[in-house]
Amino acid sequence: MSELTVSFGLKVREQRKLKKLSQEKLALLCNIDRSYMGRIERGEVNITLEKIYEISKALGVSIYELLPEK
Repeated sequence: MSELTVSFGLKVREQRKLKKLSQEKLALLCNIDRSYMGRIERGEVNITLEKIYEISKALGVSIYELLPEK
């Protein structure tokens, strides 16, 4: 796990909880499996830019709010 993927996952989890969405509901909105969403939130996978945009859209936040500062 890289520091970037872990930071991104934590930001996704934080926004998801702020929006009061379950992991399953967010996964459905993004057309991905719930277990894969869990892996994203734990920083275990590198995801495509397309998925990052889908997640930001589903959460109703700017993509920049999900990207970690380096």
